[in-house]
Amino acid sequence: MGDAEEASTSARYLAAGGAGGDAWAAEARAEGRRGTQRIVQAGEVPAPELVAEWLGLEPGQTVVARRRVMYVDGEPCELTDTYYPVSIARGTGLAGTAKIRGGAVRLLAELGHVGAWVEEDVTARLPTPEEASTLALSGQEPLLELVRLTEDADRRPIQLDVMAMAPRRQRLRYRFRAGDRDAR
Repeated sequence: MGDAEEASTSARYLAAGGAGGDAWAAEARAEGRRGTQRIVQAGEVPAPELVAEWLGLEPGQTVVARRRVMYVDGEPCELTDTYYPVSIARGTGLAGTAKIRGGAVRLLAELGHVGAWVEEDVTARLPTPEEASTLALSGQEPLLELVRLTEDADRRPIQLDVMAMAPRRQRLRYRFRAGDRDAR
């Protein structure tokens, strides 16, 4: 994976304009596969409890949300819900179902919101009936849930991704320098 001090599977999704804005398709192409996505819903919604907690809001407070189904070789493998504070996303392409030219990270940067900090939390759980149906999982087959918070340089939340992934079709990889960096 090269000599980068820090790298992760997620890193390519956090770079403005990376892979022409479609990092999902580029990643699949690098593996000799075809990655596509379908935006199934977008707009203002009340923040679910998990979203409110991560974004520092009250549950039910309005956020902008985009729900996508991700596919590899035509097979659904991930549900991705992305949430934005309304102060950032209201009235922008982030609130619509059209594909965003250059990707959401690029649009955020154009709006003056550049990610500087990222926190991820990965857990395993059983799918909801809707998730099991969409991802073609048995109700007893666990899925991976990755929650990713992106904050600006002042530690203000700008984007929250909640991904439900069929584990047999996903791989997460992290590489970083161990130990105290100040001790160099």
